[in-house]
Amino acid sequence: MTEDRKLLQPFSTVVSVALHVLVAALSVGVLSKLFLGGWGTGDICVADTTASSSTKPTGFAPEQGASVDSVPRYCVEDPSSHQRLLDQLDRLPFLLLLIAVLFLLNRLLQGAARDGIYTLQTVSRLRLLGWWVLLGSLAAEVVQANAKAALIASLAESKDFSAASWLGMWTPPYLAVLTALGLLTFARITRAGTAMREDLQGVV
Repeated sequence: MTEDRKLLQPFSTVVSVALHVLVAALSVGVLSKLFLGGWGTGDICVADTTASSSTKPTGFAPEQGASVDSVPRYCVEDPSSHQRLLDQLDRLPFLLLLIAVLFLLNRLLQGAARDGIYTLQTVSRLRLLGWWVLLGSLAAEVVQANAKAALIASLAESKDFSAASWLGMWTPPYLAVLTALGLLTFARITRAGTAMREDLQGVV
């Protein structure tokens, strides 16, 4: 499998290093908050990107022919536990998704280097990665949109948490969906290549 291992470089090494660095940084951040303090302290802020005003904000001078709008940004100095949870749900989903995707991608590349690219194991891991990116990106976006809408509703008198409010915050992850569909397509191509290789080996 030496040739397959060479084909996967340097991408395999980059993914492995990125995964270990990200996990290490996250672990250091969590441990520092637990033992050095800072967990559950400080104010939180959230911007309501669905609302804007034509009132010119002070301190911003647009060029001639351009205009600048105001977008409300709500902050609270002493947030409740519920508000802190919503703030974390607005931040964590995509970070966790990134770590999971890097883990599955690293597992895919290491397995392909060990077992070969055109194997059923590689096809299975590639398919799993594709489905994880597809469903995970959609789920992360839904969680983030709901958390942000709920947090804004708790900070703004004029806002209520409803289906319309979180849909306004929801941004379809087009790039992630296209990437996932591409991975699933390549899984089918690799499966076909695996079958062809098995047929050729049977003939020989």
